[in-house]
Amino acid sequence: MVLLAAAVCTKSGKPILSRQFVEMTRSRVEGLLSAFPKLMNTGKQHTFVETESVRYVYQPIEKLYMLLITTKASNILEDLETLRLFSRVIPEYCRLMEECEILDHSFELIFAFDEIVALGYRENVNLAQIRTFTEMDSHEEKVFQAVRQTQEREANIEMRRKAKELQQRRREAEKMGKIRSSGFSGFGSSSKSSDMAIPMIGDSASHSEIHKASSIPTKPIGSGRAMKLGSRSKDVDSFVDKLRTEGEDVISPNKSRQSANVVKTTTPVSNTESVHVRVEEKISLTVGRDGGLHNMEVHGLVLLRISDEQFGRIKIAINNNNTKGAQLQTHPNVDKKLFAANSSIGMKNPAKPFPLNNDVGVLKWRLQTQDDSYMPLSINCWPSENSEGGCDVNMEYTLEQDDLELQDVSFAIPLPSGVGAPIIGEIDGNYHHNHRHNILEWSLPVIDVNNKTGTLEFSIAGHPNDFFPINVNFVSRKSFCGIEVADVSMVDEQRSVKYSSDVAFFVDKYEVV
Repeated sequence: MVLLAAAVCTKSGKPILSRQFVEMTRSRVEGLLSAFPKLMNTGKQHTFVETESVRYVYQPIEKLYMLLITTKASNILEDLETLRLFSRVIPEYCRLMEECEILDHSFELIFAFDEIVALGYRENVNLAQIRTFTEMDSHEEKVFQAVRQTQEREANIEMRRKAKELQQRRREAEKMGKIRSSGFSGFGSSSKSSDMAIPMIGDSASHSEIHKASSIPTKPIGSGRAMKLGSRSKDVDSFVDKLRTEGEDVISPNKSRQSANVVKTTTPVSNTESVHVRVEEKISLTVGRDGGLHNMEVHGLVLLRISDEQFGRIKIAINNNNTKGAQLQTHPNVDKKLFAANSSIGMKNPAKPFPLNNDVGVLKWRLQTQDDSYMPLSINCWPSENSEGGCDVNMEYTLEQDDLELQDVSFAIPLPSGVGAPIIGEIDGNYHHNHRHNILEWSLPVIDVNNKTGTLEFSIAGHPNDFFPINVNFVSRKSFCGIEVADVSMVDEQRSVKYSSDVAFFVDKYEVV
């Protein structure tokens, strides 16, 4: 078929949006569109009309017409199939089939039209693929968002550290009795002597005011009474609560399990030592709707951060419980012989310390397989058409690795557009219907050996192919490949060093197609 143009017009024939797919002049397109309403007065009930040169294929959409202009030599069956796809695309971007709504989303509709037809010929795409193509998922945007989240996280950690320093300074000053009135300032002191004013953590002053108050001397106090500190028994949590009221999101240790993202890879500041080791793993997996594994890749990395130069010359003992066949590789500056002998990570030159105040990757690994038994989570989605012209969808998950505990698990199931919300029959966990993106979000807080399986049943108008691809997201605090930190010790003194560690196994892509 050769499709000349696609347009959305009113019942009276007024064109609202038009997109031509072959080389045509503007006057030619306007002439063809203006001729269409005159041909509609024949009184015949068809979905197409013809002239000597072109064919008009149209479909009513409430108060509008979806119109395709093709050559007379094109296949009418293919024309009607293409017309149906165009008619399904419009509700994806316009909730109301009105002229103003079409104009507001004209650019999105033109981009979607270009995905359907290229140079006058129909592309082999469906509605789900068009939705994916037009979203234009950007890797650069993901990198930018990750960098911004890291900066916000480091700023929150720095604020917590400053708050603890202020709290500790106040307690030490109160304990040693340094903050007193000028009359008790020491031998030979006069009324002109002054003390440093240290603000309380619970005061209503802003962070900048606290910094100024801690650096500017105040006038002498002549009342003869000592300054009273701690009158409201506030601790660091009161400062954190104040930050939250000002819009800052500070992750506390007891709530760190409640957020599902890559941000979870950072340990709360209260548990972070001068030597911090972070183990990160991300999985990329694609599985067919029939259950067959297409591809699975796991990439892991051990990151070392040292904030005190006295612990620069250390070595890290690794528990290598890798039974899945992952390929391990150390950094070029790491002693490979030492790692091969006893699974310890140290500098190739023992006299040289690790970099300071920087996340250094010292060990990485990769696992690629098509073995179904290695899948962390298997998903079985079974959509079947019912007698009412819709689909009954039955979905089930099964935890395949009993040693894993998956947290904040979510399943994103695409839905047909313009058919309303699904009717939920049975569900384990919670669900949310995303109206804008036509997605059913199924979420569970934890999937472990005590909660290995769960089901979701719902009904909605559509076809079995409308519910794919399904995207899965989760995070785990246990290494998938069994790489763990056993101990950290000094190179020369052979004594253990106090360290903190964090493990995060998260999803890069987990898709059922």
